[in-house]
Amino acid sequence: MSHWETSETLLYLTSQEVHNICEEIDSVALVRDVFHLHGSSETVLPDEAYLNWKTVRNESVRSLNMPGYVGGSFRVAGTKIINSNPENPKRGHPRASGLTLLFDRDTVRVICIMDGGYISALRTASVSVLSISHLAEQSVHSLAVIGAGVIGRSHIELAAKTLPCLERVILFDNDSMAVEGLSRVLEGVMIRSVAIEVSKSAEEAVRSADVIIPTTTATTGYIRYEWLKPGSVVINVSLDDLLPDVFLKSDLLFVDDWNLVKTDCRRVLGKIYRQGLIVGPDETMVTAGTRRVDGEISDLVLGRHPGRTNSKQIIIVNPFGLAIEDIAFASRIFEIACLRGIGIRLPA
Repeated sequence: MSHWETSETLLYLTSQEVHNICEEIDSVALVRDVFHLHGSSETVLPDEAYLNWKTVRNESVRSLNMPGYVGGSFRVAGTKIINSNPENPKRGHPRASGLTLLFDRDTVRVICIMDGGYISALRTASVSVLSISHLAEQSVHSLAVIGAGVIGRSHIELAAKTLPCLERVILFDNDSMAVEGLSRVLEGVMIRSVAIEVSKSAEEAVRSADVIIPTTTATTGYIRYEWLKPGSVVINVSLDDLLPDVFLKSDLLFVDDWNLVKTDCRRVLGKIYRQGLIVGPDETMVTAGTRRVDGEISDLVLGRHPGRTNSKQIIIVNPFGLAIEDIAFASRIFEIACLRGIGIRLPA
């Protein structure tokens, strides 16, 4: 019986099991496949459900539920639940945690539950590296990472593996203890020699880098257009670090899914859209002075947009994060786990 066929058990995979299986997966190739399918209308991606409330400590926290369907060779549906409290790191806990659920292809019962934290970090970094491969100017020698958390670490580790000319990672975080801790961890896990330089400020880090990746919990922008050197690429992972003028003045601007970006009223790009300062890639009615989004990542993957056309262009990528990426990862992990007998079988 195929592991996708109906069974009376539910497979649970721990964070460590997910991590171990992901070592066998070409994560950048996987997200490239997902964007190929997404750009070919072979995915279904509803709006996310966003729940925000206050804890007993009066801390603002959130829970996101993001379902999706991926066609092609995946043919799988599921959902991602990710919860976050920005105050968690102060108490020694990860900022975010979550689960990814997979549904049976026929009965649509939940057949697998796995820890979603590592998947989320890996697919986020993989989308960034995929974007860099399409948009960076020749070889990337320097990478600035703003934010020394889990997402920052995942980007540095994957960049070291996949960017052969990378020589320097410039790291900055307002929390100097976090920077010191991540630097020590990276010394033990890096697969090749890449210099880790600790910057005194975000501006210093940004000004010296070919590629800039903010991975913070910031809710107020601080990165200015004037900080960006000609030819640089910014992957705006944490979504709110760039000031509005960076989006409006950049030479090229890409998103992963315009519909998700424009319907979100909390992040800066959605706010700029509501102010009438920016429009989507396919909108025909554009007033003078309005910035158009140049395309989606799928347009780069499918060759519908050429990407960079000269060495001086400053390019911004604003990846909102798509549940279909997590679900595609989870389906590959599930297949490998079933083949190898990994995980805990729970009664349905």
